[in-house]
Amino acid sequence: MNQIDLTNRHAVVTGGGQGIGLSIANRLVQSGASVSLWDKDTEVLATALNHFKQLDTNARVSAENVDVANPTSVATATTNTLGKHAKIDILVANAGIAGPNHKTWDYPIDDWQKIIDINLTGVFLCCRAIVPQMIQQNYGRIVNVASIAGKEGNPNASAYSASKAGVIALTKSLGKETAAYNIAVNCITPAAARTRIFDQMAQEHIDFMLSRIPRGRFLEVDEVGAMVAWLVSEENTFSTAAVFDISGGRATY
Repeated sequence: MNQIDLTNRHAVVTGGGQGIGLSIANRLVQSGASVSLWDKDTEVLATALNHFKQLDTNARVSAENVDVANPTSVATATTNTLGKHAKIDILVANAGIAGPNHKTWDYPIDDWQKIIDINLTGVFLCCRAIVPQMIQQNYGRIVNVASIAGKEGNPNASAYSASKAGVIALTKSLGKETAAYNIAVNCITPAAARTRIFDQMAQEHIDFMLSRIPRGRFLEVDEVGAMVAWLVSEENTFSTAAVFDISGGRATY
């Protein structure tokens, strides 16, 4: 493993209790950062904290029970995190859901709203809460986790695709707004990784996603962590408001 130096940096990882979020948190801790895991699921948070305890790195890992779609919850978690760690240098806005698969004209309105609230508004709320502190310290690194679906639009997944397209646009706007403050804001567009999010998808949709990946396999969560570790490091001195593809060759732009 190539070593990225994140010593003395503190990171918030949303959806950090499992899957891609936990893998990213692992990589950041291995690189020397302290990490706050933000997750709505208290059970997976407890399991994740025990995981870091077994690695003897739990002293650098804390947890907050957060609903990223709730402004009050995000504000409280930000205050708690700053109280414990004094600063937030890194935000990885990863929390998200896939939602059910339906044709757009049959898509349940409640499910549409829930997906937009978590996947897009949740990223906005976390950035809105944390960026002012980054501006104050004149340093920050943000990675928003979008999706290849946000570039291409997956059939039978209009809500998910639209929410991730919104994350891409939000990233580009925020990256331009914060460029003068030594804050880099980028997003990544992963292809599908076999995590618990697959439990929300029809098998037909899973097969479709695999068929579109030239590498012929799903993304490994550790591959996401490797890309994110560089993007949130001080070595990333110039790239901001950008989209970094990690789709196994699926992306065409």
